[in-house]
Amino acid sequence: MTRTTYQWTIEHYHQAIDAGCFEQQSVELLKGEIILMTPERESHAYYNSEWADYLRKILGNKAKIRENKPIILPNNSEPVPDIAIVKPLGIEYLKHHPYPDDIYWLIEFSKATLKKDLTEKKAIYAEAGIKEYWIVDLKNNQLKVFRDLKQGNYQIELTLTTGNITPLDFPDLVIPVSQLMLD
Repeated sequence: MTRTTYQWTIEHYHQAIDAGCFEQQSVELLKGEIILMTPERESHAYYNSEWADYLRKILGNKAKIRENKPIILPNNSEPVPDIAIVKPLGIEYLKHHPYPDDIYWLIEFSKATLKKDLTEKKAIYAEAGIKEYWIVDLKNNQLKVFRDLKQGNYQIELTLTTGNITPLDFPDLVIPVSQLMLD
């Protein structure tokens, strides 16, 4: 017997949300599939909050820092990255979540979801044209940076435990990795 799954579109996904289908559940849409999100543990919540506060402080009004809010991607995906650094478009976001062209870079904090973030989410973000993607690997206390997008794949992968990182869209911004990671 062949098993066929229903492929959700963003429009149908939004209709289901509006109808209350996912009340009390944290879900995201990845390539047409509705995925239950893993509950946050303490280290994930701590780093997410600290990094978001730090980025708000250093970026000021140059960017909007969105924590655990959806983004819309063209591959029937509406993921909920831990942090999305996006263009400060104000009330435009009342009409839609950020699109790839609105996104400077994305950050995921990973412990239980490390494999998924390094494979599935990385592929979805690259395919959608997200220029830069960071994973804070809480298992191994390191920052993984993916950039230099060509034909839907990241060409550069950096793994940092010390030193500085400069986001592609903010060349004057130098972020010390050590300030953002605990040993």
